[in-house]
Amino acid sequence: MLNVAVIMGRIVADPELRHTPNGVAVTTFTLAVDRSYTPKDGGEKQTDFIDVVAWRGTAEFVCKYFSKGRMIAVHGSIQTRSYTDKEGNKRKAFEIVASDVNFADSKRDGAAGGNFDNTQKPAAFSEPASAYSSGSNEDFEEILGDDDLPF
Repeated sequence: MLNVAVIMGRIVADPELRHTPNGVAVTTFTLAVDRSYTPKDGGEKQTDFIDVVAWRGTAEFVCKYFSKGRMIAVHGSIQTRSYTDKEGNKRKAFEIVASDVNFADSKRDGAAGGNFDNTQKPAAFSEPASAYSSGSNEDFEEILGDDDLPF
């Protein structure tokens, strides 16, 4: 079985961090995702509004670094759930459970449209290890045969 979803869009409203009764961080947010085609009649592109759920550290990251209007790339899986609405009708909801999120706009675009603070770096943007900081060929060792592999 395969259940993989990758979408990129703009956040419709500021995400809010909540906690379950057990203290697990969770947030839900909606992405406005443009469809990849333009209608032949010259009309405007259509936009889908897709609900996303993020848990634990991913939820905290989203709430700290993303706000309304920011472009975000989400990798996760599609989940469905059934519920009964206030009128007693059975409903089915589809949402993406985010396993990984990434910035998808430039720092300049983000600074104008949100509360992103360029002085704070998320863990994903940490500096490279000192052993590989120069990027030159001297930082690497040639492996001649399978016996030299560490695994």
